[in-house]
Amino acid sequence: MQFVNNLLLNMELDPKLVKPLAIIIKILLIGIICIAANFFSKKIVMKVIARIVTNSKVRWGKIILDRKVFRKLSHIVPAIIIYSFAPTFPTFESTIEKLAITYIIIVGLVFIQSLINALNDIYQTFEISKVKPIKGYLQVVNIIIMTVGFILVISNLIGESPLILLSGIGALSAVLMLVFKDSLLGLVAGIQLTANDMVRVGDWIEMPKYGADGDVIDISLNTVKVQNFDKTITMLPSYALISDSFINWRGMQSSGGRRIKRSLYIDTSSITFCTEEMIKRFIKVHYLSDYIIQKEREITEYNEKNEIDRNNPVNGRALTNIGVFRAYISNYLKNHNGINQNMTLMVRQLAHSEHGLPLEIYAFTNSVQWAVYETVQSDIFDHLFAVAPEFGIRVFQNPSGADLRNMAGQSNKTELIEKRNY
Repeated sequence: MQFVNNLLLNMELDPKLVKPLAIIIKILLIGIICIAANFFSKKIVMKVIARIVTNSKVRWGKIILDRKVFRKLSHIVPAIIIYSFAPTFPTFESTIEKLAITYIIIVGLVFIQSLINALNDIYQTFEISKVKPIKGYLQVVNIIIMTVGFILVISNLIGESPLILLSGIGALSAVLMLVFKDSLLGLVAGIQLTANDMVRVGDWIEMPKYGADGDVIDISLNTVKVQNFDKTITMLPSYALISDSFINWRGMQSSGGRRIKRSLYIDTSSITFCTEEMIKRFIKVHYLSDYIIQKEREITEYNEKNEIDRNNPVNGRALTNIGVFRAYISNYLKNHNGINQNMTLMVRQLAHSEHGLPLEIYAFTNSVQWAVYETVQSDIFDHLFAVAPEFGIRVFQNPSGADLRNMAGQSNKTELIEKRNY
């Protein structure tokens, strides 16, 4: 820079123009050096680093490149050059140094933030990330680093020690607690969720209070992101999973079976004792032949042993169409390919209500996939609705508009016939 001054003096220019012209030339030279250094670092050094990382067998190298970690760090080179040339301008040396240091701190913060994001991406390539997510913890680290960086920037600009600013933060602790309330609650909730293994990425959770019913796709410091089955996204506060109840279907998904728990409502007026004709017809049913033979033998032995008069159907033991139908459903499910035979399977009667007698099926499918589960369940009930009349069973259903119209039509026909006869 002294060379520039001497060169301008030797050119015998107006002394009043030498100083401002020298400053302009110095600024241009520093700018050219910064541009050249930036070009060298981005176009040459970065390409060499990218080639080394690409050719290496390190699987997370591409993640660092995608996050542009080194490229963001390269922005620090011009700031270092400007800081080094600050003494060239004695009048503005202090201001230039402060601004250069501020820029260096900001670039450093951007670099650290990018590095933290890259670490999270690298961690997510491992299976343990679904069980123990660390995104919330990294966000806490990021907040702490950004806070420290902000303090360093302010202390550098005002020319005071960072400790002075830190001592003043104690007085603002109440305000900070209010500002970072959600972050603090989210941090505590994240620790509890992870420590107790309450929820993982990929879990199907259901939280009706917030309208969430789908798969967890992200767990962060403040929120848990759930993609519902209609492809909408629900954002849940992390602490809501601690303070409120929710359903996690992970146990069902890992068990290998999904529960079917539905009832057929039987019209009680269709329940009767089995006649001999009905028994002869039932014994030809594939899933009932062994059951009918065994039960008939037991009932006959019991009635003969106790000398029961079967002329009255109320006396002794006898088969009922609802009992035979229940046995048929049980045997049908035991031979169904879509039902998990190693899990609970039963057909039971529930308490009678105004809708009839509930005959509940309690079983588990072989698959936990939603589409397969619904297909198996639908196939089973399609068959049962179709086969119920073969047992003399009527499934209960409230009268529809068509039923009422038919009843009214029959009533009108009866009245017309009576009038004609009259």
